[in-house]
Amino acid sequence: MDSDHDIKTRVTTLEELKVQRKGDDCLVVIYAPVASDLGRRHVLDKESCTIGRDRENDIVLDSDSVSRRHARIEHRDGRIYVTDLDSTNGTYVNDDPDPVSNCQLRKGDQMKIGDTIFKYLSGSDVEAQYHETIFNMTITDGLTDVGNKKRLEQVVLKEIPRAIRHQRELSLLMIDIDHFKDVNDTYGHLAGDSVLRDMASIISKRLRPDDEIGRYGGEEFAAVLPETALAGAVSIAEDLRKLVEEHPFVVEGEQIKITVSIGVAELQPGMDSKGFFKAADELLYKAKNNGRNRVVPPPSDFA
Repeated sequence: MDSDHDIKTRVTTLEELKVQRKGDDCLVVIYAPVASDLGRRHVLDKESCTIGRDRENDIVLDSDSVSRRHARIEHRDGRIYVTDLDSTNGTYVNDDPDPVSNCQLRKGDQMKIGDTIFKYLSGSDVEAQYHETIFNMTITDGLTDVGNKKRLEQVVLKEIPRAIRHQRELSLLMIDIDHFKDVNDTYGHLAGDSVLRDMASIISKRLRPDDEIGRYGGEEFAAVLPETALAGAVSIAEDLRKLVEEHPFVVEGEQIKITVSIGVAELQPGMDSKGFFKAADELLYKAKNNGRNRVVPPPSDFA
């Protein structure tokens, strides 16, 4: 690999941040197919820079889902803009389902190019923003912007003793997208990413403020439901199952049907966090084996 490419794509260490100028606008990689790319910082200190698959770009993304010259970032009148360069898969900003052709980036905006997501940092406190972004990456799934497995485990570790201390119920949902591999194989991983983001949004909107959603891994999500007995958790799970089944998932202009299987567990005496997740996961496995697109609670409680 040539040294020029190394410079363009190198990871900025925390030590290097101390000597960089404050106020430098930058893009930080918060989601990428290669874990070593996470946290990579690209300072926008040129009037214009390009992003693409070819080596001559200022920011090189080595992915088939990225066009050779995909997008351009440029300074205009003291602001930062992104312009799509007629890319094949488009450039996306935040949660807008439609690709942008030309868009001003504002502090905290997220920009998706191919299978990489950047966060735009700007202002006099860029270093502090960078540290906060890196910390959030340890507990947040960059693709769906919900908690990750680590965050879910932290929440359960906190909620179990609270439920025991106050003698309150605690339930857990394990949610898995049915036949998700077929989506990736048929439409590609970018389409699969879109389905995952939609799924996180559907689940988040149905849950209550004190509930916690997270992406447990792959196409599997989990929801922690404090002060919720099994019957209430099953009701919420059924609502989620129906919402997903009825949602118009659109991939490459085509509407596809997506369903989920859900396992529902309630905290039992003597159950630790590992046992709690295992109980819900075993019920999810049963839902998958019994035909999918269904909710399965413990058989002893529901006939």
